[in-house]
Amino acid sequence: MAQLEAQLPALKRGADELLVEAELVERLKTGAPLRVKAGFDPTAPDLHLGHTVLLNKLRQFQTLGHHVLFLIGDFTGMIGDPTGKNATRPPLTREDIARNATTYSDQVFKILERDRTEVVFNSTWMDKMSAADMIKLAATHTVARMLERDDFSKRYRGNQPIAIHEFLYPLVQGYDSVALRADVELGGTDQKFNLLMGRELQKHFGQKPQVILTMPLLEGLDGVNKMSKSLGNYIGIDEPPHEIFGKLMSISDDLMWRYIELLSFEPLPTIRGWRQEVLEGRNPRDIKVGFAQEIVERFHGRAAAQAALADFEARFKAGGIPDDIPEKAVASVDGSVGIAQLLKEAGLTASTSEALRMIDQGGVKVDGAKVSDRSLKVALGEQVVVQVGKRKFARVSVT
Repeated sequence: MAQLEAQLPALKRGADELLVEAELVERLKTGAPLRVKAGFDPTAPDLHLGHTVLLNKLRQFQTLGHHVLFLIGDFTGMIGDPTGKNATRPPLTREDIARNATTYSDQVFKILERDRTEVVFNSTWMDKMSAADMIKLAATHTVARMLERDDFSKRYRGNQPIAIHEFLYPLVQGYDSVALRADVELGGTDQKFNLLMGRELQKHFGQKPQVILTMPLLEGLDGVNKMSKSLGNYIGIDEPPHEIFGKLMSISDDLMWRYIELLSFEPLPTIRGWRQEVLEGRNPRDIKVGFAQEIVERFHGRAAAQAALADFEARFKAGGIPDDIPEKAVASVDGSVGIAQLLKEAGLTASTSEALRMIDQGGVKVDGAKVSDRSLKVALGEQVVVQVGKRKFARVSVT
């Protein structure tokens, strides 16, 4: 077990809040491995870089000798996490959850150490609860306490419906900590209410309350919303190397620092040095290239990272596309956007008819390739570099 002086700064790196630090210090001083829990609802079949903010922190705990409980919320997934939602969230079926959970289990060991990770499902204990047990659990908290949660209070004030089952979600997540006897629980900043619920329920059941470590939420490629597959602004860890590389190169220079802060394993003094170099005139693209290679190498290996860089340079740099081009987001209503509509919405043409004329004249390129098909569509979640004529460029994401 690493010394306390080395553990605490490493564990606090990048964290938003630690509750309560003195309690964590007390536990670390014992020298015993801690039981560190983080829960993931299998709402989508793939893990993305937003998930890895928590996973990287779990890996740090493992490196320091602690035991990780990777909790797949197959039971809570059927309730639907209301966090941050302004409407009731549709629950998943058991079939959806089982399929997604299998993919999670396959992907998570690209980051976590298999022999120090215990994959658990909260249906293991929740399925055994009777109706009477659930009522007893619900009796531990009041409606007034539930309405302290920001998303619930906003919906209540706005006369938007809140289903009774949604109040069960934080209770079940909190009870997971009781069932697992967690010493520490990790979660995003939007999960603070649920994490605190775990502390309260552990006290109620006579356990020592868990320490809470919250991590910042990673913005998606649009730089605004939390990274989410449903919003199409994500980078999946199982995506092909060239796609991961290209998406990372598409983020703005400002957002680049946010990604580096939360995802890079480089020492903090090194990152501070890069910031200073950019202030002194270094092209931020150089930093972005190195960071993109680091992420691709982490999930696909060094050879893949080098090949992704070569592919990117061949398609973009050699094609005469400027480093600094505007970024646009175009909304899709049916899963894709037609090329003419995309050009208009991105401000590259004044109308769809002008866009079609430019296509017919050979004046439109997507990712360096000339477009000749008027019916070309760009799918939800894709980012493409579009060129109209010789001087109009935009990096467009479909959300």
